[in-house]
Amino acid sequence: ASVFSLSLFSLYGSGRAHHSSMTPEKRKRPRPETNGSAKPAPCDPPLPSFTFDPSVTLESLRLDQSGFAKARDWDQFHSPRNVLLAMVGEVGELSELFQWRGDAGCAVGLPDWTPHDKTHLGEEMADVLLYLVRLADKCGVDLPSAAKRKLEKNAAKYPPGRCRGSAAKYTAYQTSEARAEM
Repeated sequence: ASVFSLSLFSLYGSGRAHHSSMTPEKRKRPRPETNGSAKPAPCDPPLPSFTFDPSVTLESLRLDQSGFAKARDWDQFHSPRNVLLAMVGEVGELSELFQWRGDAGCAVGLPDWTPHDKTHLGEEMADVLLYLVRLADKCGVDLPSAAKRKLEKNAAKYPPGRCRGSAAKYTAYQTSEARAEM
């Protein structure tokens, strides 16, 4: 593995080597049906007691990562392109954790997952988040502000009165005047 491929993988993780956990048998299994109908399965409500740790911010993660890379002279490997490609690889590893479980095996809160599965999930999600924050840093994008603006834009595109309960794209129910403005 290159220095770059390991530079962020072990940033806050266990130091374990990242590799595919998919065995050849798992890769060959046919994809299971989601719920037997063309309509997607309904989503469960969010977990009422869940919150993020308020002491950890995207800015604190950005600063920690920047210091970590500088201390190791790894900035030279962290071009936006390289960071993006590394993040895509991590998204693939995250996706593997959900592959073949079907909708029932991925219910909100993941009640059927073992503590080890959830720990592994957290590690892979952290890898994706850390790469996204690093990408924003290397591109000079204020990620929290961009996310807030995007939420505001989506609120205008998806007004509750028109889209509640619908998975359709906003163009399916948008007025012609609103389309002209976008």
